[in-house]
Amino acid sequence: MSSQDEQFPAAAPDPAAPSADDGMTWWYRWLCRIAGVIGGMCKYPLPLRPKDPPPRLRWLNAFVLFLCEAPFCCQFIEFANAVSARADRLRSWQKAAFYCGMAVFPVMLSLTLTTLFGNAIAFATGVLYGLSALGKKGDAISYARIHQQQKQMDEEKLTGSLEGQA
Repeated sequence: MSSQDEQFPAAAPDPAAPSADDGMTWWYRWLCRIAGVIGGMCKYPLPLRPKDPPPRLRWLNAFVLFLCEAPFCCQFIEFANAVSARADRLRSWQKAAFYCGMAVFPVMLSLTLTTLFGNAIAFATGVLYGLSALGKKGDAISYARIHQQQKQMDEEKLTGSLEGQA
């Protein structure tokens, strides 16, 4: 083994890394990320009315969205890449539940127009991840096969009940 091989060992594939067969295309993954970043940016504005609650919770939610979806926005924080890597290892339904819950909680605390609009895009990010968890819809051939099998089973049940009556 050469000294260069000792200095730079071959990188083994990370088993916890997100797999390519998780059902999300590259453009859908970017759509989810962009929606998360925009959802984080929409939470930053200050309250429009004095009756609105303090924006600390919205800022915390926006910070978490930025950490999970866009760690390059938080380069000054040491653990940003670690949080993003951990968020990438989550399944789509887990991200959906986390983002939707994170968006619904402030709305439940204070139902105002600014809170509702500030959390709508973050909720939409959760919905996008939830849709990706459902997976692709089947092709027409598989649907036709299922329909044919159901039709055949119905005909068999019908002939069986007719034979029982005779």
